[in-house]
Amino acid sequence: MPYKDTFSQSDDYRRDELIRIIEHTVEKLTLQELEALYYDMITKSYISDQI
Repeated sequence: MPYKDTFSQSDDYRRDELIRIIEHTVEKLTLQELEALYYDMITKSYISDQI
């Protein structure tokens, strides 16, 4: 039952898996796409402009 197995995974494992997927996807974005993503994340307060 793969559907049930998805929900039995630890939160840390799922978090690491999602980070890997997001990192892989972000690496393929163009500069314009990265800038759009950055702007969207700033306006939604997911990230801060001060690093």
